[in-house]
Amino acid sequence: MRRADRLFRIVTLLGGATVMTARRLAELLEVSERTIYRDVADLVASGTPIDGEAGIGYRLRRDYRLPPLHFSEDELSALAVGLRMVGGWADPALRRAAELALARIDAVMPAARRSLREAPVIVPAFHVSPAMVAPLASLRQAMAGAQKVRIDYVRADGESSQRVLWPLGMVFWGNSWTLAAWCELRDDFRSFRLDRIGGIDILAERFDASRGRRLQDYIDAVQCD
Repeated sequence: MRRADRLFRIVTLLGGATVMTARRLAELLEVSERTIYRDVADLVASGTPIDGEAGIGYRLRRDYRLPPLHFSEDELSALAVGLRMVGGWADPALRRAAELALARIDAVMPAARRSLREAPVIVPAFHVSPAMVAPLASLRQAMAGAQKVRIDYVRADGESSQRVLWPLGMVFWGNSWTLAAWCELRDDFRSFRLDRIGGIDILAERFDASRGRRLQDYIDAVQCD
C-alpha cells in the first residue's frame, strides 16, 4: 500500500465514533505500530486535527471533514459495476440504495466525464427468486445489530428443522445467496441457502462472536476444507 493511501485510510478510520489504538490501526493496515506513530505525527504536523492520549488511542475531531473525493475512470467503472451487481441481486431496500448511490455519484461528476450509466459494462440481473431475496433485509438488520435469528429451514432432502443462528455474513455464488452462521443446535459453523428458509424471526438476544466463532474463522475453516 502506498504511503499516501495509508495516510488517507488512517484519517478515514479515525473519522468513526470510536477511539482507535495504534495497535488496532497497525493490525488493520498491516504495518508496525511505529509506522502508525510516525504517520499520525505527520498528519498532525500537516494540520489534520487528530486527538490522542497515551494508552487510550486516537480520534479525529468531529468537526473535521474530508475533502471531496476524485475518482479515476477505472475507479468509476468499479463503482458502477459494484452498484449494478447490488441492484440486480439484492433485496428491494438495498437495490433502491444502490440506485440512489449511483445517481448521486453520477450527479456530482464533471460533465466532461462519461456518465456512470453509460459505462460499457453490463451486469445482468439473474432474476433472483423472491424466495431467495425475502430473508435478505431481515438478515442484514440482524447482522448490523449482532442479533440472533430463529429460522425454519428445509434441507435439500425435504427434512425441516428450526435453528437459532448467529448470522455472520452472506455470500452470493452461482445464482444463490448463502448465509454463513454459527448454529447453536450444532454448536458449529453452518451454511444455509436463503431460498430454503421458510420463516425468520429476529431475536432480541444479541451475540458476541468471539475468537473461533467469527466470520473470519468461518472463512478459514472453509478454506481448510
